[in-house]
Amino acid sequence: MGRRYVEVFRSQRQEYYKAISNEVADARGGSPRVSVPRAKSHDEAKDSAEHTGILRLRGLPFSAGKEDIIEFFSEFGLSEDDIHIILNADGRASGEAYVEFRSAEDSKAAMVKDRKVLGSRYIELFPSTPDEMDDAISRGR
Repeated sequence: MGRRYVEVFRSQRQEYYKAISNEVADARGGSPRVSVPRAKSHDEAKDSAEHTGILRLRGLPFSAGKEDIIEFFSEFGLSEDDIHIILNADGRASGEAYVEFRSAEDSKAAMVKDRKVLGSRYIELFPSTPDEMDDAISRGR
């Protein structure tokens, strides 16, 4: 909507009632408490995935370069060699990249950036593997 990325997830009836209850409380002068429910199974899969030190980024602006990704993960001291921007068959950026962190612990800590904004886009992060990364790189070139 507008300049924002919108995802729609199936929710449970209880989540719907809670959201409506929060809206009613807000309309009566209560504090706003409405939150957008996240897909539980999707988040649990991310949380329980094994970390190998590699994250897949999805939703990157097509103009994003390695320096933008290094800045996005500034606290992890990445270099350009750690970033692999995936190209489509035409040689243009696909909106995906793979980032190699120093350790599995660093990639897990970097998950706090999941669903944060880089440039004008909402970025999703997924634990990945060296094989998945190599496969994506070889398909794009």
